[in-house]
Amino acid sequence: MFDEIEFDKIKRLPKYVFASINEIKLKMRQNGEDVIDFSMGNPDGPTPNHIIDKLCQAAKKEKNHGYSVSKGIYKLRLSIVNWYKRKYGVNLDPNTEVCVTMGSKEGYVHLVQAITNPGDNAIVCSPAYPIHYYAFILNGANVINIPIKWDDEMLLDYQSYFNDLQKALKSAFPKPKFVVVNFPHNPTTAVVNKDFYEKLVSIAKKERFYIISDIAYAELCFGDFKTPSIFEVDGAKDVAVETYTLSKTYNMAGWRVGFVVGNKKMVEALQKIKSWIDYGMHTPTQIAATIALDGPQDCIVDIRNKYENRMQVLIDSFKGTGFDIKKPKASMFIWAGIPEQYKHLGSLEFCKEILQEAKVAFSPGVGFGENGEGYVRIALIENEKRIRQAARNIKQYLKNKK
Repeated sequence: MFDEIEFDKIKRLPKYVFASINEIKLKMRQNGEDVIDFSMGNPDGPTPNHIIDKLCQAAKKEKNHGYSVSKGIYKLRLSIVNWYKRKYGVNLDPNTEVCVTMGSKEGYVHLVQAITNPGDNAIVCSPAYPIHYYAFILNGANVINIPIKWDDEMLLDYQSYFNDLQKALKSAFPKPKFVVVNFPHNPTTAVVNKDFYEKLVSIAKKERFYIISDIAYAELCFGDFKTPSIFEVDGAKDVAVETYTLSKTYNMAGWRVGFVVGNKKMVEALQKIKSWIDYGMHTPTQIAATIALDGPQDCIVDIRNKYENRMQVLIDSFKGTGFDIKKPKASMFIWAGIPEQYKHLGSLEFCKEILQEAKVAFSPGVGFGENGEGYVRIALIENEKRIRQAARNIKQYLKNKK
């Protein structure tokens, strides 16, 4: 009998919390039950036609089907540079400060793989999108979690954050090399203004660490709020990179187009490791992505308005359910406190019960780390009619529980 060989790296990954919710959803659907699904941030709208048309046009050209450049074709890197210039007034070098990635999640993992040594320390907000800390764990590094707080306007509590950051920088050994920030934040939707990055960059230069800033939801902002870029701060490129994706902005989640920009040393490391492990994404997809960034942007307004309308419908229709909901300034999520009488269940068991009894699926907060306990993440991926139906289902469930 073969004595099995252990895979220690995979052992460092826990059981995926969301898997149990997905298993229940699958069984219910196989049994013909209608599940109203808010559990995954998967855009439900179509990719704009002008982007699809460009993909089809590019796909018909024979020259576009060979191996691509691993760091992204120059035309797309130039489109990224122009996007940053238009949106933020930031200048980037398309050759040394930009790397195209196969989605921002994959790009982030490859970046961490390129820049991390075993035993390094990284500081990550908690709760967090799971890959933000598990990318480091998979590469033999350690993660220090900083719990984040926010006010009634969903603005990050700066004082609390920077106090905890300074404590971690002073107490951790070895000294942290990386600080990961993600605003608009997934899952909480907390946001920051430019002054947050001014202080963070100043501390990074003084304490000698690199910043990885994820702004995946930058364009999904509501009202007067505008998502800042860390590169609006003078000298930020000395210490920071920023990751972005076309997934949410242009309904291109399955296309897997993202990018990392900023600090030359980190971007060069990413470009180098990608040159060893991949050939870059399909060239027609990259060509179509240039049209997304350079072409008409009115589609973004439509997508943003759709999420804002859904957000307001959900807040209004969920009144009386006992969920603690604060109106987000950005992102495609709502971070909702579990009704007080069900907090004893914990977020995972609560989500299982709501799914089975009310046929409504949420993401349990504990799946984003222990500081997410007591909350659920609600993705605004169902239409307004379905949102109202979910509220009715939950209210009936609560009534039956009395």
